[in-house]
Amino acid sequence: MLAAEALEGLALEADGYYVDATFGRGGHTALLLQALGREGRVLAIDRDPQAIEAGRRRFADEVRLTLLHASFADLGTLVPAHADDRPCRGVLFDLGVSSPQLDDPSRGFSFRADGPLDMRMDPSRGEPVSAWLARAGLDEIRQVIATFGEERFARRVAQAILTRRQVRPLTRTGELVELVAQAVRTREPGKHPATRTFQALRMFINDELGQLERGLTGALAALSPGGRLAVISFHSLEDRAVKRFLQRESQLDPALKRLPVVPARARPRLKLIGRKRRPEAAELARNPRARSALLRLAERLP
Repeated sequence: MLAAEALEGLALEADGYYVDATFGRGGHTALLLQALGREGRVLAIDRDPQAIEAGRRRFADEVRLTLLHASFADLGTLVPAHADDRPCRGVLFDLGVSSPQLDDPSRGFSFRADGPLDMRMDPSRGEPVSAWLARAGLDEIRQVIATFGEERFARRVAQAILTRRQVRPLTRTGELVELVAQAVRTREPGKHPATRTFQALRMFINDELGQLERGLTGALAALSPGGRLAVISFHSLEDRAVKRFLQRESQLDPALKRLPVVPARARPRLKLIGRKRRPEAAELARNPRARSALLRLAERLP
C-alpha cells in the first residue's frame, strides 16, 4: 500500500542502510533490497514471531538483510546495535495489520471468522484480549472502546460484555461479534458493527499508540542528517499521532523565534516532504484494504 510512493520518498541510495520497521511478510523489504546495490543493507523488524519465521524462509540467502524479532518501539537502540556504524538513511513504517494476521482466525484479529479472542501482535508476550476482558471494569472497557475505536455505543458494548461474562467468559471472536452486533444497532454503510470494537481492543492490548510514539522518537534519533522517514497509517488515530509528531519536530517553538541565537537542542529536527499522500485508484482496485491508507514523509535535518 503506497509502497512505490514510500520508496520514492525515501530517496534510496544504492549503498545506503535502511530500516523496515514493520516487516510483515516482507513486501517492503523485498522492494528495498531490489533497489539497493551489493553494499546496501536493510534491518527489518517485527513483533510477530510468525512474520520473522516466514521472512527467514523467504530471504534465507539474502546477506544484505538482518531480521529481528523485536518491537519498533526500541528502534533507538536496535539501529545502533546492528548498523555497524553505518549512517541510517531511511526508516519505513507501515502501520497496518498484515493480511496473514487478519486472515488467520487463530490470531483473533478478524471479526469475519471465529477464533480465539487473542489479538496479540506477539503471542509470546502479554495477555490476550480474552484475559483482559475477564477482569476489566465497566468504565475501563468503555473508555478503551470509546478512545481507540471512537465507538459512540461504547457503554452499551461494555455493559453487554460484563453481562455476558457473569454467565461464562468470552473466549471466542465469534462470541464478541454477536454481542457487539446486538449492542451496536446502527453503523456506517458498508462497515461491520464490530469494526470499531475490534480495532479498539487490538490497539489497546498491543499498546499501538504508545509503541508508535516511541518508535518515531527512536527513528528520529537513528536517522543520519538527510535521512528520510516514511510512515503509512490506516486510521485517524494513527495518522493524528504521526501528524502531531512530525509537526512538533519540524517547527520552532514560537517562544524562541525572537532569540538572536536559537539553542541547537530547540531547533527543528525534521523537514516535512510534500503533502500527505493517498493510494491511487488503480491500487485501490487491486487492494480495497488500502482505502484508508495515508503516507507522510519527512527528512532529518542536521
